[in-house]
Amino acid sequence: MVAAAASNSSGFWINTVIIILIIAYLLYQLYMYWKRGKIATQLDNEAFRAGMRKAQVIDVREKKEFDAGHILGARNIPYSQMKSRTQELRPDLPVYLYDQGRTFSGRAAMLLSKRGFKQLYILKYGYQRWDGKTKKAKY
Repeated sequence: MVAAAASNSSGFWINTVIIILIIAYLLYQLYMYWKRGKIATQLDNEAFRAGMRKAQVIDVREKKEFDAGHILGARNIPYSQMKSRTQELRPDLPVYLYDQGRTFSGRAAMLLSKRGFKQLYILKYGYQRWDGKTKKAKY
């Protein structure tokens, strides 16, 4: 009887810890969504296309993904290299960021915001739903 009670008690605590971790993760995701919204404006395809001629368009995916296809006129600065390559960007010009979805572009926007960039824009649905002109590597 005591062993059964101890088993039920440990199962309860394991379930409680799992639920707390899930709630913490969801709250973190909600916080990141809120924070990203405060520092960067999300643009749909049409708005992104309209403003990109006067901006720095940055693809934050890795080079292999960039070479497989990217928005025409975009430069590749992978998120993994963003900290060491921010000096390649001009803080006085708008920065249009995109990745496959918007996870890494949101993180890149937060990093650039910390470094003084103010005009930050993210492609709302990412490259996966881009309907504008694209380019692929020749090889």
